[in-house]
Amino acid sequence: MAKAADVALVTEARYVQPQPGNAYVENIFEDDRWVAEALERRGLSSVRVSWADTEVDWSFYRCAVLRTTWDYFERATEFSNWLDHVQTRTQLLNRPELVRWNMDKHYLLDLADRGIRVVPSVFLERGVAVDLATRIQELGWSRGVLKPAVSGSARHTYVLDPGDIERHQSIADRLLRDEALIIQPFMPDVVERGEVTLVLFEGRVTHGVLKRPKPGDFRVQDDHGGTVHPHTASPEEIAFAESTLAVLDETPLYGRVDLVRDPAGRLAVMELELVEPELWFRMHPPAADRFAAGLAGRLRP
Repeated sequence: MAKAADVALVTEARYVQPQPGNAYVENIFEDDRWVAEALERRGLSSVRVSWADTEVDWSFYRCAVLRTTWDYFERATEFSNWLDHVQTRTQLLNRPELVRWNMDKHYLLDLADRGIRVVPSVFLERGVAVDLATRIQELGWSRGVLKPAVSGSARHTYVLDPGDIERHQSIADRLLRDEALIIQPFMPDVVERGEVTLVLFEGRVTHGVLKRPKPGDFRVQDDHGGTVHPHTASPEEIAFAESTLAVLDETPLYGRVDLVRDPAGRLAVMELELVEPELWFRMHPPAADRFAAGLAGRLRP
């Protein structure tokens, strides 16, 4: 059983203990080390805890902060039940209501309704048959991207090319039996320049990175060979990212805005990440102090 502390840094079972020699996992621990040290400077203790550990008494912690729960989308119902439970035992950050909203990519429609430019998004609802070739043609897109509405790490994410769309039709038919999907136009900016990611605490940008796919791919996640590079955000990018969080009903403790430029050169939101985004403290350590300061300010007495 995990020990008591002021702050539970919530992870998943794979990442509770270090695995020497695994660069991917070592990055996780380096980021959380920066957070733990920043919290310690404010007199707050912290410990890493798996969200799915049924032996944990969450009342041992003054708050729980979602950090690397990177299996939640594969166990969405179980994770949702955990959210119900944990909020009765301790303070959860970000707040459960915000987390639930952000878990499903239908949130993109809400952002669009509030005046934020997002990558055009069309949802294919669970149990509803759809002909992908016809739908893409109706939308006027030469290429599209298909992915689940609840997902991460590019799970079941595919480029829809006219030449092989029938192969993806069978995949869509199978997935639609159990979940909703989203289709979006393919954004050339992702492979030509990369995806700009800005990290925000209390609604303000601290730093950014540029994620690039490996040659011949379109997925920027390091799980698929993507790479991460330092990025100095422009005033335009900062203003756009901060305006995105400003339309929410509440300001989250932490957030990440993934941006691309559309074919007209305008910034658009690819994803808004408020559940368990990687925040790259190791690429900008001062951000850990901003994170810790915001967390300390939200702790209940």
